[in-house]
Amino acid sequence: MRVPELDVETGPDGSLIVRPHGALGPEHAVELRQLLVHSVRKIRPLRLVLDLADVSVLDPINLGTLSAVCGLGDDHQVIVFLDRASPRMAAELTAAGVPRQRLRAIRPASLITEEILPDM
Repeated sequence: MRVPELDVETGPDGSLIVRPHGALGPEHAVELRQLLVHSVRKIRPLRLVLDLADVSVLDPINLGTLSAVCGLGDDHQVIVFLDRASPRMAAELTAAGVPRQRLRAIRPASLITEEILPDM
């Protein structure tokens, strides 16, 4: 089983950008949660951006973690955004309690179909 990568960088505006890659299952929940909580509570960037463009699956535990980090960010004056989620993932995130205004640049369904079913 491949452990997903978590790329972390600082954007030009000072935002902390976290880019997970692959399937985020329950076996990755602790690593993701520790990174996000440390980022919000200790680093305290103006914005924390989770770029979900390369995430294929989010299990319920990680969905809850992403929802909770939005509230934690509010408590510590860190704005949390979730960028480039698929429409299905965006629906799952809102069902898990992520405020709709935190989701930005949802990928169009046509791009997702092209990713899954490439031209032959």
